[in-house]
Amino acid sequence: MLEKIESTRNNFEEDLKKVTNLETLEELRLKYLSRKGIVTQIIDSLKDVPKEDKPKVGKAINELKKFTFSTYEELKEKFEKEHTKAESSIDLTLPGRTKEIGSKHIITQTLDEIKNIFKGLGFSVYEGPELESDYNNFEALNFPDDHPARDMQDTFFITDKFLLRTHTSPVQVRLMQSKKPPLRAIMPGKVFRNEAVSAKSFCLFHQVEGLYVDTDVTFAELKGTLVAFVKQFFGQDVKYRFRPSFFPFTEPSAEMDIWWEPKGKEGRWMEILGCGMVDPNVLKNVGIDPEKYVGYAFGMGIERTAMRKYGIDDIRILFDNDKRFLRQF
Repeated sequence: MLEKIESTRNNFEEDLKKVTNLETLEELRLKYLSRKGIVTQIIDSLKDVPKEDKPKVGKAINELKKFTFSTYEELKEKFEKEHTKAESSIDLTLPGRTKEIGSKHIITQTLDEIKNIFKGLGFSVYEGPELESDYNNFEALNFPDDHPARDMQDTFFITDKFLLRTHTSPVQVRLMQSKKPPLRAIMPGKVFRNEAVSAKSFCLFHQVEGLYVDTDVTFAELKGTLVAFVKQFFGQDVKYRFRPSFFPFTEPSAEMDIWWEPKGKEGRWMEILGCGMVDPNVLKNVGIDPEKYVGYAFGMGIERTAMRKYGIDDIRILFDNDKRFLRQF
């Protein structure tokens, strides 16, 4: 038995030379000190040693046990300290890691710029729900029952009476129903159209609409407000024009164009917004006396406004979350 103890110690010392990290130390522990390990088996075999030899053999077993366990614990503590130190150390030779700082999306930047311009012109900002009633989205705005915009191909209907708003004009309706004139406000927000996605159109986009209702509002004032806006937004030398148009909720109505010259392409007129004097029927529908009050309204798409200002030719890239594009702004 004493020879086996001595042989086990020698083998342990030889295996100890192969231990270089926590993984190989664990292998040593499993071999010698686990429940079925060699040292544990030797300790258990003490009961089979003759009575007269037990004191001498027991002493040798205790020395083996003490040596192997203490050696294991010392190495374990050493390797754990080295491992912790390696994890917490900083290699000063490595290149620095710069933190990427995010910025506002180009759509948000454009919307903020538009809002700030109109705030400077005396407009307040109002918002409303994206889920709207058919009355606020169409009927109150003088859309007849057979108007094409009511067709399912243009509108996302949730039920017969509720839909995802197709413009932010319902916020104008809510404002005129809840407050008395004079009213001067813009209404920014998301709108939804059941349209095919292409380079020029998307099923979701953003709009800003404006409304001014008072006793002495003129079309000339509407033109002056919009001219002041485009000069601040596109630059003082911007070329613009107004063209007659038609919208169910304004009469007379017009569209405003600017002259756009993209790089490497021939210049052309581009429509940026629609506008007009609020139709008297709309004022009646919201409880405002059209004999006493008059107003104007206008609306523009944020994406297309940004595209024309920054020379972007595909609306889809605004929704792709491509960092190569977004970092340019």
